Amino acid sequence: MVPSTPAPRARGPRFAFPALILANVFLPLGPVLVRLSDVGPVAAAFWRLTLALPFLLLLALPGLKAARPGARDCGAMLLAGLFFAADLATWHLGIPLTKVTNAAIFGNMSAILLPLWGLLVLRQIPRAPQAVALILAAIGAAIMMGGSYELSPHYLRGDLFCLLAGIFYTGYLLVVQNVRQRLNSWSILAGSSLTGALPLLLLALWLGERVMPGNWTPVIALALSSQLIGQGLLTYAIAWFPPLVLGLSLLLQPVVSALFGWVLFHELLTPTDLIGACAVGVALVLVRLPGRA
Repeated sequence: MVPSTPAPRARGPRFAFPALILANVFLPLGPVLVRLSDVGPVAAAFWRLTLALPFLLLLALPGLKAARPGARDCGAMLLAGLFFAADLATWHLGIPLTKVTNAAIFGNMSAILLPLWGLLVLRQIPRAPQAVALILAAIGAAIMMGGSYELSPHYLRGDLFCLLAGIFYTGYLLVVQNVRQRLNSWSILAGSSLTGALPLLLLALWLGERVMPGNWTPVIALALSSQLIGQGLLTYAIAWFPPLVLGLSLLLQPVVSALFGWVLFHELLTPTDLIGACAVGVALVLVRLPGRA
């Protein structure tokens, strides 16, 4: 069972919110690079963690020496790694079976599940601007989903994989936000990546996927952009915001993914998609207002 998320620190550094936004700009590169790689989707997830791991361990070493994590923290990082491996495996399996925008929308169901966790479990009642932002973001996501969703067996299977990934990712974020109160971001990311890599390799081999790349560029770019930069910024920022703000920030990813899908794969953005994207953008502005008061 995922532990209850503690209340984030009252005041965060000035870079925390820009880091949260930048993380959700880099992370949507994942579906694009998975499609461009010449290995299996789960194998791509394995390389995402493995290639980033040396850099993450180097960055994490000072924090690990200073904090000296105990059994509780090690257990939390192990749990986070398993959640993250399950998230990446199901998400990467779904990406080739659906549109880039669909993969981002369903893979980021945390945007809805995190605020619900905050409301139902932590009893965090949203303030008026946050409530409006949540409603507006939900409307924007629904508009985008309605515009891009195509009811066919092919897309349905991919969407279900990505939806399952969103549930696993919610568990990952809740565990990380808990342990982030005691360890720095690089320590957590290195620990969860280390524990998540082996299960992904074993699953890729069990599925009979191609593991060794012929072209290393997409998997290297995946490790650097999604894991090192994107996930690194998100893990840094996660300590400073409540579930509502974290959830709403994740809705930026479908907007960015829609643009990538349009430019790279000719998955055209309709006027409906643009309206939904604008609604998400306004929601991100509204949710930040209480922090400036």
